[in-house]
Formats: sequence, structure tokens, C-alpha cells
Amino acid sequence: MGQDIADSEFSPAHFAEFEARLRAETELLQSWFDERRFADTPREGGFELEAWLIDQRHMAPAPLIEPLLERRPDPLVVPELAQFNLEFNGTPLRLRGDALSRLATELEHTLERCRRAAAPLGARVGTIGILPTLRPEHLVIGRMTPRRRYRALNEQILRLRDGAPIRLGIYGEQPLTIEQRDVMLEAAATSFQIHLKMGADESARVFNASKILSAPMVALSANSPYLFGRELWHETRIPLFEQAVSVGGSPLRERVGFGIRYAERSVMECFRANVSRYPVILPQLMDDAPPHQLAHLRLHNGTIWRWNRPLIGFDASGNPSAGRPHLRLEHRVAAAAPTVADNVANAAFYFGAVHALATQPDAPEGHIRFQQARANFYLAAQYGLGAEIPWYTARRMPLSRLILERLLPLARQGLRDLAIDDAESAHWLGIIDQRARTRRTGSAWQRAWVARFGPDMALLTEAYLDKQATGRPVHEWTLD
Repeated sequence: MGQDIADSEFSPAHFAEFEARLRAETELLQSWFDERRFADTPREGGFELEAWLIDQRHMAPAPLIEPLLERRPDPLVVPELAQFNLEFNGTPLRLRGDALSRLATELEHTLERCRRAAAPLGARVGTIGILPTLRPEHLVIGRMTPRRRYRALNEQILRLRDGAPIRLGIYGEQPLTIEQRDVMLEAAATSFQIHLKMGADESARVFNASKILSAPMVALSANSPYLFGRELWHETRIPLFEQAVSVGGSPLRERVGFGIRYAERSVMECFRANVSRYPVILPQLMDDAPPHQLAHLRLHNGTIWRWNRPLIGFDASGNPSAGRPHLRLEHRVAAAAPTVADNVANAAFYFGAVHALATQPDAPEGHIRFQQARANFYLAAQYGLGAEIPWYTARRMPLSRLILERLLPLARQGLRDLAIDDAESAHWLGIIDQRARTRRTGSAWQRAWVARFGPDMALLTEAYLDKQATGRPVHEWTLD
């Protein structure tokens, strides 16, 4: 959930000064857009993958992140909100040649190192949107990772709610309502966040195309059908995360969401909205950071979890003092997938399709109204590849057919335009093709397993982890 902070207690003076610096840095950022200060570099892609530590005997969440990191420190592995979560980071690569396979190789090596470090602790490492064995008693403040940022986030979100508990209500096959007195519900949702470098002039097109693609992406990557033993949405993580850090009051102030409109000129509009719509919740003053590092702007942006979130970075190994600023789009809708192959295939589909949509002369946002793109997203999260949505016309079509007939050809063209090798494209998009044809997502496999063997979440989790260990993409998984 972002960078750590030095303090966790704040006075009104902290908020006032932080807000002043945030406004000043926002004006500076506007000048960078006006003056074309951003680096205009070729497309680069990267990712963040969140995962679970799972007890080998009981298949329950294992709060072992600290001993794991002590055994195997790795700059690509960082803690998350809960002691049973961790995050793997990928090294960004220029999208050309065999870049997708290199992303997969690095991730596989990082995962394997963590698996070996977890085994002596009696734990397994698993990637799945929501762990089926998770129970409310696991989501207690005592299981929060001891980082000041997390404690402060919890305190400030509850402050904005005037101390009222967070109420979760999800209506699916087996409706669920629950109250939580902290933000630990957020730890129940793990994702695969795809990063794409973009130019400032094209940022509105990339941002809008990413919103339009959010419906097929969330359906393709669905891997969260169960929460606390209840069968809910195909991608229950979507309503879960939106409610887990709810600040209450106006919907425009909510920290997680799809948004309210497309970008018109650039993603600078998002950073303007950050100031006008979202109260500061982490007013950490960074006196050693000069304004051109945008430290306060980036910290504030990190507390607003748009499903498609623009980010500011810096070239020259990320050093704000040495490099030119650049823009990235963080596409956050995909769940942590069953295997490395599935995760990288999801990234390949996104990279190709978003590039094609953002560069074609006829902008798709001219045909798909924002409210329709938004409705499509939630339909896809609820019903997966079985959802039927309109695309360019009022006529609805199954998402699986839309992917096969319309979007996969676009993704292939996009990867070709990026100079990804043809064999690379065929391999990774072939996984998406087969997943759409079989409708066998991680969520669909879990539901099919429960339909055959019954709702034993521990046995389901063990079967899932055993299939995951084979490395075979989920469309090839059987129920034996």
C-alpha cells in the first residue's frame, strides 16, 4: 500500500502545511504538462503481484512476513498491510522482443526463492485473489504489519468516518454483510497490478482505453469467488476493496473506485481531482525533499486507489534529482492469478490491447460512453466471462466472445506494433485465447471444484496450491 512514513501522529498544523505543499506541487506538475517536461520514452511495462503466506497444515493465513524477510531479504519482495501478505515487484522492461518471457522468468525466480524460504517456517506462498480459508478472526489489528504507514492509514480513515465501523455488504449467490472496526478487510484482497509507461500527450487516450478494457480484464483475471466461505461475485475483490477503506459521506470522496468520467486532455485532471475531491489522510511533511521531487503529491496520490491510477516517476533509476519525470498508468483490476503464466498472459493482453486502442485513429471513448464502461466493469466483476455487455453498439454480447472476436486481434496488433516477437505474442495471447474459449478462469475453477467436492475451503485451497505448483495455466487445470 505504498511508501512508509516517519510519523503516525499528526496535528492540524501538519494537515495545513501538507495541503499547502500539495497545492504548490500540483501547480508545478501542471507546468510540466504545459512545458512538455516529461520524458518521451518507448513503452515500458512492469508489475506488482500480491500474494499470501499460507499455513501448510491448516491452509489458513500464516502471519510470517517478518521471519520470511529475515530469512530471505530481497529488494523485489516487500511487506503489505497484513503479516500474511507480501508483494513481488517486477523490474520494468521495454516492451519489445522477448520482454514478456523475461518478466515471467524474473517473477518465477522471485517466487521460488520465497517458497524455499517459507517452507522451513511451515508455510506455502500462494497467489490467489482472496484466500478461501480466510475468516473474519484473521483480520484483526494484531495481524497488521508493524509499519507506521498502516497504523496511520487506519487511524485517519476511521477519523474521516467519525469512528463509525466500516460496513461491508456484498450481494451475490450467498449475500454477506459484516462490520469491521479497522481497515484490515483490505488485506483480504490481493491483485496483480500492471504498470505501463506512457507519454503526457497520449495519457488521456491510455487512461481512457484502460478504463474501457477494465471489464474484459477483470473477467479474464477473476480469481476471488469466495469470502468467509460465501460464494459471491466472480471477482469479489472489487466490491471488497471499494468498501474496505471507505471514508463514508459523499461517493466522490471514496478512495477506491472506477471514477466519474474519462480524461479529456491528460491525466493531469486526475491530479487536480486529488486536491479538490480527496481529503489528505497522511500529512507526512518531508522537509528534505525539494518541490521538484513532488514528494507530497506522490504520497497523497498513493492513498487514492483508482482502479486505473496515473503515477509520476523519474528516469535515471528513479532518482528525482537526476532524471526527467515520466508518467505511468497502473492498471489495478486484475486479481493475483493462479500461475506466473496466467499473470504474464494477463499483462500481455493488457499491453497489446491498450496500446492498440490508445493509438487507433478512432478513439473508443467516442463510441462507449463512460457510464457504460463503468457499468460493464461491475457486470464483468459480478458475472465473469459469462457477463454480456454492449460494445460500440447497443447490442450485448458475451464477454468471452468479445475477447475472442474483437479484443484478441487488437492485442495481437498492439504487441506487433510494440515489436514484441511474434512467437512471444502467440504464446502469451494463446493462453488468453484458451481461457476465453473454455471460460476456465481461477474463479470458475474454484466454483467447479466446490460444486463437485463440496464447500471445504481448506481442501479447496490445498487442491488449488497443488495445481499452482505445476505452473500450468488455469485453463488446463482439471478437478481430479
